[in-house]
Amino acid sequence: MSISKKIILASNSPRRKELLAGLNIDFEVDTRNNFEEKFNYDVPHVKIPAMMSEGKSGGFHRELEENEILITSDTMVLCGDAVMGKPHSREEAVRMLQMLSGRSHEVITAVTIRDSRSQKTMSDTAIVHFRELTEQEIGYYVDNYKPYDKAGAYGIQEWIGYVGITGIEGSYYTIMGFPVHLVYQQLQEFI
Repeated sequence: MSISKKIILASNSPRRKELLAGLNIDFEVDTRNNFEEKFNYDVPHVKIPAMMSEGKSGGFHRELEENEILITSDTMVLCGDAVMGKPHSREEAVRMLQMLSGRSHEVITAVTIRDSRSQKTMSDTAIVHFRELTEQEIGYYVDNYKPYDKAGAYGIQEWIGYVGITGIEGSYYTIMGFPVHLVYQQLQEFI
């Protein structure tokens, strides 16, 4: 896809970089940002990813130039009423996976696309079904894959996804953290 504007992905996520590159779009990564990633738990949970994605966009370290498009994103796992971001320790990762074991949960990913004149935020939700995981499987995954950069403490594209996920409803890429089908559609409006 030929784009005359400069695309900036404001994310360190290797998965988001890989998925955006899969659209055959040239882009650069710039993660300099002054947004503090925290939220009020009174906010309806389904709105948190959009709020965080918009915060990251607004916290970009400089004004956008006329020919630039900024892309930010945020992913959250929602299991019942529990909001799961990225785990900060082995214990927290194990606890998250124990909660997900044998249950279904939602993965909500929001993406904000902004240029110097306008901004659009969209969210996509997918449902993931996990079989009952053993303590050994959870420990093996956490110790070998160190999922501390992943919402809900897992990556669908990794070992735990191979052995534990029995089904999904919605976009696989939303679960990976970047609904490329929506990004592609929205970029059409910005270019």
